[in-house]
Amino acid sequence: MRRALVALGTIALLAPANAFARGSFDPTKEFVQHEWVPIHLGPLNLSITKAVAYLILGSLLTMLFGWVFMRTRIGQKAGRKETLGEMIYEIAQTQVAEQGLPAKAIGLWFPYVATLMLFIFVINLISFIPLPLTGETWHGIPTWGIYAATSSISVTLALALLTFVFTHVEGIRWNGPVRYFRSWIPEAPKPLLALIVPLEILGQFMRLISLSVRLFANMLAGHILILTFIGLIFILQSLVLAVVVIPVAAMFYVFEVVIVVGIQAFIFAALSAIYIGSAIEPEH
Repeated sequence: MRRALVALGTIALLAPANAFARGSFDPTKEFVQHEWVPIHLGPLNLSITKAVAYLILGSLLTMLFGWVFMRTRIGQKAGRKETLGEMIYEIAQTQVAEQGLPAKAIGLWFPYVATLMLFIFVINLISFIPLPLTGETWHGIPTWGIYAATSSISVTLALALLTFVFTHVEGIRWNGPVRYFRSWIPEAPKPLLALIVPLEILGQFMRLISLSVRLFANMLAGHILILTFIGLIFILQSLVLAVVVIPVAAMFYVFEVVIVVGIQAFIFAALSAIYIGSAIEPEH
């Protein structure tokens, strides 16, 4: 807890420069995407923003994690690094892949769900580490702050779209289009099918929304809570308030880092495995 308090105190000191203006700090502005490097190809906006920078950093750290913790020489005794890597690998295999995917598809789709879990975990984790990637400066010096790429609905929706597309591609590949789409229609009296079939189709698209919104909402809410409590110090310009605000913000910070970061990565990967698995072996 002492380390968490120090971390939150550091975050407060490294708050964006506009937080120091009384009454002007708005935590939602920390999530606005400014185009650092404009890239427009017709209707497509491929500009480099804060979210893109965090995604690039998260991708590099995810690859680095696999390189450092999951490479073991044959016959070499496992050390702490290898033990940590094996633990994460086992969670991905036994708790995610084997629980959601049929045995015949684990070899093909385990790398995807495992990478998805690790990537989201890394992205979520670095979102609570102060970094000079806010896009703002104070007297020409980049300000440090916290930001979650997964607090952007475009990021979580893109990740969810991957699972959505893979789900239906695999369902058609393993079962054929007729049998797969027929599996969406449950056994029910014909008069009810006119009502049930649209609901079943809507349910397939609701999976896309549930995947993206769950991750987005949890990360956005957590960061807004932390930034709001810290921002109160600067809005009210009262250091006395810090005695109350920093411990409360620290509790939210610890809760997010210890619990939410890992759980959200696990849930996203587990649901992805379940959706792909249910398409490969339809229930109906």
